[in-house]
Amino acid sequence: MIQEHASPPLISAAAARSDAYETVKQSGTSFGAGMRILSAERRAAMYAIYAFCRKVDDIADEDGSREEKRAGLKEWRNEIDRVYDGAPATSTGVALLEHVHRFHLPKEEFNLVIEGMEMDAEGPIIAPTMVDLFAYTRRAAGAVGMLSMPVFGAPACKASDDFALSLGDALQLTNILRDIEEDAEEGRLYLPRELLEQYDCPLDPDAIATAPGLPDVRAALAVIARRKFAETRQALKSLDWKVLRPALLMMGVYERYLDKMTARGWANGQLKIELSKLEKTFIAARWFVAPKLVLKPHDEV
Repeated sequence: MIQEHASPPLISAAAARSDAYETVKQSGTSFGAGMRILSAERRAAMYAIYAFCRKVDDIADEDGSREEKRAGLKEWRNEIDRVYDGAPATSTGVALLEHVHRFHLPKEEFNLVIEGMEMDAEGPIIAPTMVDLFAYTRRAAGAVGMLSMPVFGAPACKASDDFALSLGDALQLTNILRDIEEDAEEGRLYLPRELLEQYDCPLDPDAIATAPGLPDVRAALAVIARRKFAETRQALKSLDWKVLRPALLMMGVYERYLDKMTARGWANGQLKIELSKLEKTFIAARWFVAPKLVLKPHDEV
């Protein structure tokens, strides 16, 4: 919970940076490779943002009563207020402090991330409407993208916003497709209600894994995810792809997940798609030596 490292005088900026780095390192996140190609200051900012996201996500996901989770997330709202007032009370808050002003990070996006975690904490989320699903992806993924864009050095413009929000949707939908069975074991079902009803699937996490209509639901949601990747590429036309390499590395990895799932087919009972370190390294290398191989011919910038 947020009470960790709660004595501001004892938290130096260097110690806070180190704590944020350790959070990223211990998580084993696939976002790490993209962060490592940034300059030291930009990388430290992304580590701090990731550490914040990890802390609030842990509150939503880990054991605890609904009331405890509400209280924990409320405290993080208070901590974000303190960060913007210049007086954070946690190591993660101190790590964020130097960056929120340097990179003009929008406070409302931090609060949207917390709102997304509140949706999970109040859940479990089961068969949301399409509108509610995209309200969730806007908060759980889009807000992180909106915080990341100024750190990467992208301009404040509509194309940057469109890129961040479309990519956030694409990544989150791909994750949902990969994790259906895993989520169901935890009592969650992020698949949209409209598609479940269209293909006569139960609105029940316990029954979804063997539902005859599930392959059709997966295929339909994959089409939406694919469209979101295309919208990301469209926004990229107005931006400098070199600045956005960290995001594009993630885009390459997750689009590869989607490609592999699509090529394998959507039959029930298959193992979760994974990528080897070699595959991820190859995807990263393409952005450095041959980005036009990753951009579609009509998407070149």
